[in-house]
Amino acid sequence: MGLSQAILTCLIDAPHSGYDLSKVFSESVGYFWQASQQQIYRELGKLESAGLIVSEVIPREGRLDKKVYSITEQGKQHLIEWMHKPSEPDTIREDLLVKIFSGGIVPVSVLIEDVARYRRIHLDKLLTYREIEKENCPYPRELNKEEKLRSLVLKAGINYEQAWINWCDEALEILKTISPN
Repeated sequence: MGLSQAILTCLIDAPHSGYDLSKVFSESVGYFWQASQQQIYRELGKLESAGLIVSEVIPREGRLDKKVYSITEQGKQHLIEWMHKPSEPDTIREDLLVKIFSGGIVPVSVLIEDVARYRRIHLDKLLTYREIEKENCPYPRELNKEEKLRSLVLKAGINYEQAWINWCDEALEILKTISPN
């Protein structure tokens, strides 16, 4: 997947200014696809040049004009074609795993500290996802199609974070059995 598909996905429901799009992005697909505001703005230019989105400048009295982006029919078709292609799993790229792999060169306490910190980060994300689930999916059987699909993505995030917490727990247990030298 590329940033362009993530941006087009954020524009399906409604047009957004670049600023608003960055906010929508971070509160939706941003949980599983990272991009800075600068990257989003650069990609908006590319998408507009390709005819996948259009912009409209909205004049504002006493303030800078606002540029609002909308997905075009060509952009929707591009997204549909992309969705018909098989998805490939991402390669794991975790610096913590490289540290553990080469961890014999440092005291085990360094690894324990980093794994414990990593666990806290994943626990915080899990709690965030659980809160979103509680707010947006209190009655799973009553969700419409779009809500059920988004709930599935949320469940993937919950399972991902829980798997990392489980791994960290196991790693900490094993690391604590290793002599400190």
